[in-house]
Amino acid sequence: MLEYRFCPYCSKPLVRRNAFGATRPVCPNCGFVQFLDPKVAVIGLVTSDGRVLLVRRGVDPERGRWALPGGFMDAGEMPEQALKRELMEEVGLEINIEELVGIYPMVPRRRIAGGIVLAYRATPAQGDCPALEQNDDVDEASWFAAGEIPADVAFESSQELLSEWLRAPA
Repeated sequence: MLEYRFCPYCSKPLVRRNAFGATRPVCPNCGFVQFLDPKVAVIGLVTSDGRVLLVRRGVDPERGRWALPGGFMDAGEMPEQALKRELMEEVGLEINIEELVGIYPMVPRRRIAGGIVLAYRATPAQGDCPALEQNDDVDEASWFAAGEIPADVAFESSQELLSEWLRAPA
């Protein structure tokens, strides 16, 4: 999230000062305080028939690298809802969510102050390794067996979850 330079309510320049236990942008005129709230993303470790679903990113960050499918939550959305929406948007796949398997830090990047990634284990609702689409910000989507995982996996959360999946007994 970008820090405001001017108050969104009265247009006065903001100053940085202590507010609610931290240094934050504050309007000296009307008292507006900008909270730099974290972003929340969801990803799915979607497995089927001994394979895992990966998508090759078509957008930055990490354009051209493989990752577990997912994305940012929208306001008013619950995490499971967000993951189902993201999988449908990205690869046209309905999923059954099994469980939350981890919470990971999101590395701050340009225009994102950081946040958390909620990771879920899921399976396709349509049977084993259904056909996939490439929509939204996905260049390619595919099912990979353990020995086929690409070397260029983006994001620590995807790397860690795939490592755990590879170590798990079949």
